[in-house]
Amino acid sequence: MERIDFALLIVRVALGASMAYHGYNKFSSGLDGTAGWFSSIGMRWPKVQAWTAASTEVAAGLFFATGLLTSLSAMALVALMVVAIVTVHWRVGYFIFLPNGGWEYCASIALVSIAVGIAGPGEISLDYVWGISNSLGWIITPMGVAIALCHLALSYRPTPNS
Repeated sequence: MERIDFALLIVRVALGASMAYHGYNKFSSGLDGTAGWFSSIGMRWPKVQAWTAASTEVAAGLFFATGLLTSLSAMALVALMVVAIVTVHWRVGYFIFLPNGGWEYCASIALVSIAVGIAGPGEISLDYVWGISNSLGWIITPMGVAIALCHLALSYRPTPNS
């Protein structure tokens, strides 16, 4: 085991657990609040999208943390963050400390996900233990962005007030 494997473990667990907890919070506080907020920003199917967002955050976060299907979980995290940036954070500006939060934080999550997806999860991962290939590393960014753009094209209809 190399130092890089331990470093990748720390990054994966920190980011993955944070994302999983973010999704869990949506479930534990009831999806109605999230659905209402999604509706207010222009999502067409807010209840379905609240459930999908929370489920994706939990699943992708846990998979990323454990290093299971790391390329796919990284791709899901990229897609989540692109949607968050486009629907909420871009118009605020870059810095997270701005009122309503800029896109700095979401971009950081996406970039760390991309980096781990490209590097692979390391030897301290379920992918390594079970011999799962992480050869998708280089397509994480375009696929994550494509998934996000498809989602936005199908379901994002902002109003002038959202």
